[in-house]
Amino acid sequence: MEGGSNTKGSGLSGLFGAGGAGYSHADLAGVPLTGMSPLSPYLNLDPRYLVQDADEFILPTGANKTRGRFELAFFTIGGCCMTGAAFGALNGLRLGLKETQNMAWSKPRNVQILNMVTRQGALWANTLGSLALLYSAFGVLIEKTRGAEDDLNTVAAGTLTGMLYKSTG
Repeated sequence: MEGGSNTKGSGLSGLFGAGGAGYSHADLAGVPLTGMSPLSPYLNLDPRYLVQDADEFILPTGANKTRGRFELAFFTIGGCCMTGAAFGALNGLRLGLKETQNMAWSKPRNVQILNMVTRQGALWANTLGSLALLYSAFGVLIEKTRGAEDDLNTVAAGTLTGMLYKSTG
């Protein structure tokens, strides 16, 4: 790079084909760039080529940009299972401390509390996960049957889930 000139084959810019301008950073220092596009000082490329006019993600032809009810079902079911497990563990801790309050702090008391925490956590996770599964299944079936995505599907799925859940009582 003598005299500030940059040949096509020198350095990494020649390897990647970006050395077409033929100017080094020293040659461009102090030159006003009015009317010209500024070159990136790091990559020696025109930043206009980096502007994205199209969408960021590639979608199949005819696909919508939002997630459908079936895709959201997995998030709903998993979220309800995790929420049920956390709520059940807290409820189990409360019940375990209440049932063993007359016992001294010992291994049997700790085991009873842990048993209550895991039992209640699993019970609540199973219950909420089952409800979420029913709600999601009804929602997907209603959406596919009606062919529309609106609030009526949500209300109908919730109603059918509640009716089926309470039908045993």
